[in-house]
Amino acid sequence: MTSASLGPQRIVCLTEETTEWLYLLGEERRIVGISGYTVRPARARAEKPRVSAFLSAKIDKILALEPDAVFGFSDLQADIAAALIRHGVQVTVFNQRSVAEIFSMLYQVAAMVGQGERGLVLIKEMQQQLADIQRAAAAVARRPRIFFEEWDDPHISAIRWVSELMGIAGGDDCFPELATRSLGKNRIIADGAEIVRRNPDIIIGSWCGKKFRPEKVAARPGWENVSAVKNRQLFEIKSADILQPGPAALTDGVAQLHRIVMDWNLQHG
Repeated sequence: MTSASLGPQRIVCLTEETTEWLYLLGEERRIVGISGYTVRPARARAEKPRVSAFLSAKIDKILALEPDAVFGFSDLQADIAAALIRHGVQVTVFNQRSVAEIFSMLYQVAAMVGQGERGLVLIKEMQQQLADIQRAAAAVARRPRIFFEEWDDPHISAIRWVSELMGIAGGDDCFPELATRSLGKNRIIADGAEIVRRNPDIIIGSWCGKKFRPEKVAARPGWENVSAVKNRQLFEIKSADILQPGPAALTDGVAQLHRIVMDWNLQHG
């Protein structure tokens, strides 16, 4: 009996990052249901039934799939997890909020499906990419102040792994004191004047699935003298690339952050 056969064979992924990771591990055959918000990889939407949103799920549909494991994320999915557990389903809820915790989650999932060695190879590749980016960022003349806006009304600043990735990419989070607060409601900046006061050099929007509108940001009353607005340093990173605490953020998300920082340095260093 192999380690792979000992692990779960019918997995429902309630968020995108575990789906993406299982595909990268070559274990997509185990997935029997995914989140409706899944866009990575694109083929998953065509191949797998969608059984959940983020805060809700179709419990009957999940049970009909006869999963032997369900992967969820954080206390935000606690009610879904509890309902499934009451039906006798094994549920593993990860709560990764930092870069280190994301790597830990990735290894745990890989080990559960008998791909611990393959997982370590991929993890080391991602860690090397981060190290290379951090090394390049250390050579820049200046570190720009970055305001990362996770939502626009009200203003919500970056969650911890995004704040950490900004640092790796060569910038400094304008609101580092909020980054460790896990819930978005606790990262609300009620007074937009405080953002103006901190005068970010770069503003990055990732509005949780809603298209970022730089012209709306630039038109906010009192924002005309913010450095990022004056210098047209307003950018979008898609939420699927940066706000999923999994492979995407550690590869595509941080790479986009780094390009923005490096381009800014070419202009203002």
